[in-house]
Amino acid sequence: MSGTDLSLLLLPSLIILLLIFLKLITRPHPTKIPIKSRHVFITGGSSGIGLALARQAAAEGARVTILARDINKLEQAKASIRASTGTEVDIVCADVLDFNAVKTAVESAGVIDVLVCNHGVFFAYEVENMEMDMIENIIGVNLIGSFNMVKAALAGMKKRTDRRPVSIAFMSSQLGQVGIYGYSAYSASKFALRGFAEALQQEVIADDIHVSLIFPPETDTPALAEENKRRPPLTNIILGSSGSMKADEVAKKALNGIKSGSFFVHCNFEGFFMSIMTAGLSPQRSYLMAFVEVVSVGVLRIVALCIQWTWYRSIEKYHAKSKRA
Repeated sequence: MSGTDLSLLLLPSLIILLLIFLKLITRPHPTKIPIKSRHVFITGGSSGIGLALARQAAAEGARVTILARDINKLEQAKASIRASTGTEVDIVCADVLDFNAVKTAVESAGVIDVLVCNHGVFFAYEVENMEMDMIENIIGVNLIGSFNMVKAALAGMKKRTDRRPVSIAFMSSQLGQVGIYGYSAYSASKFALRGFAEALQQEVIADDIHVSLIFPPETDTPALAEENKRRPPLTNIILGSSGSMKADEVAKKALNGIKSGSFFVHCNFEGFFMSIMTAGLSPQRSYLMAFVEVVSVGVLRIVALCIQWTWYRSIEKYHAKSKRA
């Protein structure tokens, strides 16, 4: 028997051994988060992805509460969900930066089974052109607001009488997986959510609380349409090849990810590959997904370097053109 023949015989055995090993070591264990007849609490629920999530959860039989700052928008969202699903949802008005207001809102809503921290603000400016109050607002709302929500809800989730698995989900962004020109503050706030989520998962796993981190791409919302008018030309050049999704599409992917207990929840093909490239020390429930990460990470690193090369070439060309003008 030649060396080639022996290698062909050994390869399937090595793959099987690797799969068995990964099945033994992947943590946390696989789980399912039921939402029918359970309480789903969504921040930033009056528009965009949050509203789409609320509509989807209500259609699947969940009891839904949405939180936002604007009572008029909340009332409009409530009417919209009622019209599309025939289901009433609860609304609470609070600013996620105000912990006392958040705590009061959570207490009035009752014990939460699925908390979705969907709130967020984003502005695309170079750091040099940003005022500190804008930076502080982005970090505050996106990160501190999430801490406020978790802090307010966590004790009740731990003391719940329904001992089925529950979930805390954070709406991050693909800009929380890779930094892009013009989004320094926003990416910083979303990268920070990953550290929060990874540490929190270790803290709450003993209480059967499961954390998800959702990475939507650019999503067609009123906020994005307004932001596209203001962001730097280089941001548009770099992101020009990236696809966008509808809020309803993101909501469906996000809710399915939450229900499956996934830690990383990607929403499209790009997100799938970025989740592999940035897996690092993140939790992984699926041994099959772990296998894909292990065997493909080297090749995908080359792909990532090629993508970075195109971005930096775009930056070089833009500045060279600006100097000639």
